[in-house]
Amino acid sequence: MISAPYVAALLMANPVLLAVLLAVIIFLLWSFRRQSASERRHRRYRATAERVYTRLRQLSGDRQRMSYLRKINPYVFEELLLLAFERQGYAVQRNASYSGDGGLDGRVHINGECWLIQAKRYSRAITPSHVQDFDALLTRMGQRGLFIHTGRTGQKSRAVSSGSQQLMIISGQRLLALLAGKPFKEFSL
Repeated sequence: MISAPYVAALLMANPVLLAVLLAVIIFLLWSFRRQSASERRHRRYRATAERVYTRLRQLSGDRQRMSYLRKINPYVFEELLLLAFERQGYAVQRNASYSGDGGLDGRVHINGECWLIQAKRYSRAITPSHVQDFDALLTRMGQRGLFIHTGRTGQKSRAVSSGSQQLMIISGQRLLALLAGKPFKEFSL
């Protein structure tokens, strides 16, 4: 059996061996660190979004799919949209937290341009003030954005969208097409 003084003397005589041992210890401590509640929540919502993405393909009709989307957790809906863009090969940036995001639910890089994403689950018509607030955010930040929702887009919301150079609303059939994997480049940008 090797004694502790012998191991200590061996490590002191060989600094490379000491450095490797310290690196292994640091790596093990880092890999077994305790995740924060926020990290666990993000991991859980992303895993649920994966299951929802698969489940949507199994549902028989568009009406069933929209009904299903309107019932999922709003944070899972955000993750589902980001996942759909990732599956198309776009780079996605997620927020560090789901609440207190200032109306910004993520970013997607399309053709070298960063688009801000606002995701909303509605069962009825969308609120025009939500669209106006997002458009104002886009103006302040000088970027384009996607307002993606599960509700109906009323005339007032369409008017805000059509009067904006930087805002695109995605809902209904276009939302289902995005989630079904239809290339986003086919949408009119």
